[in-house]
Amino acid sequence: MKAWPLARLGYAYATAVGFVWGSLLSTGRVERHDGLWVFRGMPKWSFGRGGSCVGSCYLTDQNVGPAVLRHEQVHRRQWQRYGMALPLLYFLAGRDPLKNRFEIEAGLVDGGYVKRSR
Repeated sequence: MKAWPLARLGYAYATAVGFVWGSLLSTGRVERHDGLWVFRGMPKWSFGRGGSCVGSCYLTDQNVGPAVLRHEQVHRRQWQRYGMALPLLYFLAGRDPLKNRFEIEAGLVDGGYVKRSR
């Protein structure tokens, strides 16, 4: 996956913002999983849905199972590829996760948007 020009700078900036946001508001453990900073204990109002990935930071209350972390790793790679263009591209892709190409790419099952078939 080739990164957009200036994406690396945007990814670094987003990571810095996510790290500050998580450091200020997290009341739980902070962990590192394969390059992804996980900030637990975030207030519900401080992230979207079950958690939000900002650069290489995943901000959540306690939504940290293996499947979710796989899902968030894909979002981290999306940040690496698109940098600060990602929020706009994500917005344009729509709020419905079942139609949003970034959520589909990250895995709807791993993200908890659809149930795993038996």
